[in-house]
Amino acid sequence: MPEIAAWRRAYSQMGLKPTKYRSAAEALLRRFKREGELPRLHPVIDLCNAVSLAFALPVAVFDLAQVNQFLEVRHARGTETYLAWSGETEAVPEGEVIFADAADHAHARRWTFRQSRKSTVHPETRRALVVAEGLHASADADVRELLDALDHELAGGSANKRAVLTAASPTLAF
Repeated sequence: MPEIAAWRRAYSQMGLKPTKYRSAAEALLRRFKREGELPRLHPVIDLCNAVSLAFALPVAVFDLAQVNQFLEVRHARGTETYLAWSGETEAVPEGEVIFADAADHAHARRWTFRQSRKSTVHPETRRALVVAEGLHASADADVRELLDALDHELAGGSANKRAVLTAASPTLAF
């Protein structure tokens, strides 16, 4: 799949081992092949996992109540903190691609491959941000098609808003 190959190249360029840190889409696909089903976590996450699998693109969901002012896709400065699933707070190494907020919390590391426990969607979540990523040649069109599919499935929800972040426009303010 060109999408997965693009993520592996990007990881290698960042000095990471692509088979040690798999893209979210690749990890989900491997799990689905092994177990024959997707995990059931939350209706929105379940939908996003299915769409991620269908498009072979990483999809993450963030609880916006836990995000301070904005999310910015950028390289870490080395001052950010990250709440791991274990409950431990980790320092983020300088240069890693992260999703950071105004409080310098990394809500995701290695693009969206390691999502923070801090902004995990749970039953009380009322507003969520869905992020889809692509690095391959047709990523712009593929991500937009994935977002169209999500919009169609979420049409019954309240005001869905869309934005596509790029290197020229890396910040989404709330």
